[in-house]
Order: sequence, then C-alpha cells, then structure tokens
Amino acid sequence: MPYFRKVGLCVFALWLLASSVTMAQTVAVTSPLRFRVTLSSDIAPAGASGRLLILMTDAAQPQQVIRIGFIPGSTWIAAQEVAHFASGATIEFNPDVKAYPQPFSRAKVGTYQVMALLDVNHSYAYNGEGEGDVVSAVVKVENLNPADSKPVELTLARVLPGRAKPAETENIKLSEFQSPALTAFWGRPVLMRAGVVLPPGYASNTQKRYPVVYHVHGFGGDHTAAWRQGAQLVKEMSEGKHAEMIHVYLDGSFPTGHHEFADSVNNGPWGRALTEEFVPHLEKAFRAVAQPYARFLTGHSSGGWSTLWLQVTYPDFFGGTWSTAPDPVDLRSWTGINATTGSTDNAYRNADGSPRQLVRRNGQWIVSIEQFARQEDVSGEYGGQFASFEWVWSPRGQDGRPMPLFNRETGVLDPAVITAWQRYDIRLILERNWQTLGPKLKGKLNVICGDADTFRLEEAVKMLCAFFKEKGSDAVCELVPGRDHGNLSQPYQTFPNGLAIRIYQEMGAKYAAAARSTPAGKTKSAKP
Repeated sequence: MPYFRKVGLCVFALWLLASSVTMAQTVAVTSPLRFRVTLSSDIAPAGASGRLLILMTDAAQPQQVIRIGFIPGSTWIAAQEVAHFASGATIEFNPDVKAYPQPFSRAKVGTYQVMALLDVNHSYAYNGEGEGDVVSAVVKVENLNPADSKPVELTLARVLPGRAKPAETENIKLSEFQSPALTAFWGRPVLMRAGVVLPPGYASNTQKRYPVVYHVHGFGGDHTAAWRQGAQLVKEMSEGKHAEMIHVYLDGSFPTGHHEFADSVNNGPWGRALTEEFVPHLEKAFRAVAQPYARFLTGHSSGGWSTLWLQVTYPDFFGGTWSTAPDPVDLRSWTGINATTGSTDNAYRNADGSPRQLVRRNGQWIVSIEQFARQEDVSGEYGGQFASFEWVWSPRGQDGRPMPLFNRETGVLDPAVITAWQRYDIRLILERNWQTLGPKLKGKLNVICGDADTFRLEEAVKMLCAFFKEKGSDAVCELVPGRDHGNLSQPYQTFPNGLAIRIYQEMGAKYAAAARSTPAGKTKSAKP
C-alpha cells in the first residue's frame, strides 16, 4: 500500500474517533440531582414511616434548620410518602416527582444548603417540624449543578424532642377532657384541651363565680397561647384595666388542620362537643357563671371565623362574640374566589387570565393562590390551610377523604363541593334565617377587620357589613383603615389602648349589665 494511502487512512481513523467522542459527549445522558436518604439505626431501631421531605435553599447565611418560609418558593421542597422506612435503610429520593416551586433539577447552578425531614405525624403542613419528626443535619453543597450532579447523601439521625406539657402556675391551668361525642365518632379517645387563665382574686375568694371569655386561636396555633398571654392578662385585671374574668384558650388544632369548632362529616361534631360537653365541664371545674350572658367568644383569623360561627350556630348559648379578621364569612369572596352556587370562577386565574392573588404586603401582591396551594400540596397531604377548610366544610369523597374545592393542577372548582359549602356560609345562613336569628343575636355580634387584610378577608367582611346595614342590625361591623392581618390589634382611634383591652372592657360592661338585671341567686343554680 502506498505511503500516502496509509497516512490517509490513519488520519481518517483519527477523525472518525474524534467525531465519535464528540457525538458521545453531545448525546451523553446527564444525571439530575438525586438524594440518598438513610435512616440511622441508632435512633429508629424499629424503622419509621411518614412523609419524607427534602428542603433546599441558596441562602448565604448558615442554617440550623431549613424551613419553607412565609413566601412560597423561597425554599425548594420535595416530598414522597414512605409507608415503611426500615432501620438503617437508604431511600433513593427523586426531587423532581413532587416538588415546589419546580423540579429540583431545574434549579440554577450554585451553592445550596439541604436537609431531610421525616414528618412522622403528618403535621408539617399545619405547624412545621414538631415532636417525633426525624431530621438530618443541614448539609452545604458547593457549586451544585442540579441538572447534572452525583447524588447527595443525607442521614436522618436526630429525633425532635416532644413538647412538654406547659407547667401550671397559680393562675394558669391546663384542662384536658375526653369527649364522648368525638371519641365515638373517631373510634378512639379524643381529647379536648384548654389553657385556663384565672383572675387575680380567684384563689382568695372561693365563693365568687366569674364570667368566661373563650378564645380561639388562628391557623397554626393551639391552647398554649394561654401561657404566652396569661401573665399579662392577670396583670391587666389586677390593675383594673378590665373586669376580672376567666379566660379559656381553646385548642382548635387537629391533624387535619384547624377544626374551627364546627360539626363536620370529616372531623366530627366539634361544635356539639364544645357546647354540650367541654363548656359544662369547664364551668363546673372553675367556678364559672353557667349562664349564656356570661359566656363570651373572641378569636382572630380562623379563630375569628370559629367564634362567629359558634355565636350564630348557638345563639342562645353564648352571650356575644368579638371576632377579628375572620376567615371568609361570605363565600362570594372566599379569599377572592366566588365559592357560591353557579360560580364560574377558577381558583388560580381571574377572568382575564391573570393570576388570582392571595397575599399582599405593604399594598403589594406577593403570593398568588396557585403558588400558595401548590406549596401546600407538597408540604402535606392534609393539615394545610386550604385542605383544612375542606376537612371542615367539604363532603366526604369515595376515597374517604374530603372532596377538594378545586383541582390543585388546574384550579377548576367542583360544583358539588361548592353546593355543600353553602351550609358554612355565615352570611347566607343569617340571610336565610334572619327572622329567627336576628332577635336572638341582638347585641351579640362584633366583627372587626383591617381594610387591607393580608389575605383579602376584608372583602367578605364588607359584604357581611352591608348585610347588617340592610337589615338594620345593631351588629358592630368595623373596617379599620390601613390595617392588615398582623397589625389590626395595635392602638387605633377607636381602641387607643389596643383592640384586646377594648374587647375585654366591652365584655365586662355587658356582663355587669346582664348580672344587674338577673334575679339574685340565679347564677349559682343555673344549668348550662
């Protein structure tokens, strides 16, 4: 073979080899980010189960714990259900299957901090990490390319400690009561709990009976607010800033979210259990005046809806409610969505196709309903804010769980669910039954909300206020200019000492007037 032919063949072979390498590089399959999560045998010798979450942030500040934060999307979160996590086993976790704000492989190249958490009680969507959850250390990964990365190793090696029962003091007590009605509904023991703040003169005046203020917290809270607020309450009462009353902080938290003390086909008869079982128990245990005119209600947000619901549903049992920034009280605006029969709204989009907004700060929209709902869908199958409404208000589906108001992928509303929700539309209930309810609720309704509420709750309150005005009701329905969900209670011209002081003073005055007109001795023998 001539020399030039040999050289030509060699050059051709080298070119072919180089081309093959280039083509291989071009079609090479990348390795999207995956996690290898190991359950330490030291902390879970029998294994575990729950919802496995991976949290990822590009925050520059070192994190001891990674949380999803108030604004959806500020932290990446991925989830999968784990029926059984064997002790010492490793799970290959794909953070592209169920994730928010996007599949992790779409994150930009950068330095990230990551953490794994096994939510054993499925309570993360309600109040974040908690008792019994198993967590890994926060691991920093430099120059991570989520689109092409080797697996990141995480070890679940620490069990979060249980929260001790609050320590009782002279004036703050814990009350726990097993409800027969709720126990029968669930087929297992169900406790109702409350933190009870006693007035300063309670221990020394053993013959005196007191009116009671029933507090209901907002979403994410529980009865332990009594220990955070109780000392200040006792101080204010001892200084004469408002009347001596027993303050009962009820617990509205439940694995499914906030049960709102409403009877429900999914959660059980919480309203009936409260009025027929727990309140009588508390009144007997703590020397309360067992009369409707001595039972007052107050609450904020979900607690605002709960207390208004209780007053309207049991008008002869309670003597008045002061409900602040309540969850939607008129379903013509359920956080901006028309959730009434015949509605053609989409939960995610306005009629012009623009995103339907949910959260605003300083007058600017910062979170849409879709963003909020999609993050909640990843953080937990139940217990989140939207799911919580469905557990209270929705009919039960064929899978045994409440039917969703809207499709989480498309935002399309379910007409059957909308129809079922009408029985929890407070304005509609009042309208349909005003001839009966109006006289019973005279002097008992107080609704206060900021006119720039963070979650659009003022929209429904304005509709309720218009209804009261139309009916000539004496209900107090106040929109406070410029106030949002968080700063509503701060001093204002109609409550210069703060909204709470005004509420307690009005309760005290109402009780005193009722007590003066009550025949002597009646309060001691009356039954609830």
